[in-house]
Amino acid sequence: MRDTDEPDSKLRKDLTAWDLTIFGVAVVIGAGIFTLTARTAASVAGPSVSLAFVLAAIACGLTALCYAEFASTVPVAGSAYTFSYATFGELAAWIIGWDLILEFALAASVVAKGWSQYLGTVISSETTVKLGSISFDWGAVLLIAILGVLLAVGTKISSRVSAIAVAIKLAVIALVIVVGLTYFNKDNLSPYIPPSQPAGDGASGIHQSLFSLLTGAGSSNFGWYGLLSAASLVFFAFIGFDVVATAAEETKNPQKALPRGILGSLAIVTVLYVAVSLVLTGMVPYTDLGEDATLATAFALQGADWAKNLISIGALAGLTTVVMVMYLGQTRVLFAMSRDGLLPRKLAHTGKKGTPVRLTILVGVVCAVLAGFVDFGTLEEMVNIGTLFAFVLVSIGVLILRKTRPDLPRGFRVPWVPVIPILGVLACLWLMLNLSVETWLRFVIWMAIGIVVYFAYGRRHALLGKTEQK
Repeated sequence: MRDTDEPDSKLRKDLTAWDLTIFGVAVVIGAGIFTLTARTAASVAGPSVSLAFVLAAIACGLTALCYAEFASTVPVAGSAYTFSYATFGELAAWIIGWDLILEFALAASVVAKGWSQYLGTVISSETTVKLGSISFDWGAVLLIAILGVLLAVGTKISSRVSAIAVAIKLAVIALVIVVGLTYFNKDNLSPYIPPSQPAGDGASGIHQSLFSLLTGAGSSNFGWYGLLSAASLVFFAFIGFDVVATAAEETKNPQKALPRGILGSLAIVTVLYVAVSLVLTGMVPYTDLGEDATLATAFALQGADWAKNLISIGALAGLTTVVMVMYLGQTRVLFAMSRDGLLPRKLAHTGKKGTPVRLTILVGVVCAVLAGFVDFGTLEEMVNIGTLFAFVLVSIGVLILRKTRPDLPRGFRVPWVPVIPILGVLACLWLMLNLSVETWLRFVIWMAIGIVVYFAYGRRHALLGKTEQK
């Protein structure tokens, strides 16, 4: 792992704990609060979706504590990649870095396409055009291009733009909660955990998990099994808080600011998710919501059609910040890998603004091509498996680093070690088992390609390996 002293490969320290908290809220509060809540209530958990968010937040919080310790101990760009390098060594670091490339690039591209769909709703026009037999999503490409310019100019400016977007979507969410309470009927929350039902064909994609295949357990909706399955689903609404750790090297006083940013953003979004889910399921019976329901559906059922455009505006603001922070995370992971020599060193060059301009352009081009021309479908689940795999390694890494380097100064220490990290590992593994076999196969193929690239290029060019050979 390289030092950060080289002037042309050094990031500017501009960010505070408040900036990091905004980044965390920006990336986590996105499509999940506008669509996932209603869909999960309708088809999996009923009113108990609010409890599912609490369970998911607990699992996510276990990992957040481990990220906070690592980020305050090793405040260098790269997040889980850097942490793995410090703990497991070069090969493991490459594996997790390759994994994060999949997570961030795919997530930014997928969410950009979702943003484009909401844009089409607001402007009442299609954002996808036909170029012969090829579909081109100009809305998604436009978003990535604009965000690329902002990120190249500087993370502080990006943070300010993100803060404005966060303010807009939080205002929309607050209005949704306040207005939704006027339609609230506590009888709609009963039964809080509906009786279990056999899963229909529409839910097979959700419940046909690796766990089911291994145990022979049948799939069902609602009931306690449905609640636990819902926790697995809504956990993915929290994905993104780990991106905060990728900005460690650009943070003032990272030992204090990083833990506050990570844990603070997680606390805020948990409260919002639970509040929105309670209001949603209290407004209308969950049986009236369809499998394609969104937050706007509940208001439409109450005759409040005006809420559709308002929620679309909130979703546009929300998804903008998600794409921005995922884009930022992707460039910082690649920056760290390039500076270490695992990828071409020239990519780690930073411009006058202290940002990796070359990587920002490269990532922007790749994400624009993916978002503009590729129909993802079930590939979205690969974002989830990549994230959970990173969570597992970070939790294990805390245990290893406590044993191998107890002397390192830690701005934040995970309490109750080894219990918390072990529970974090078990929670993430359990959630991974709820992903489809097809997702596991795609993930294995992607990682196999990564191993080939490492031995063909990364291992021979890694600066640490060259130093050890001298």
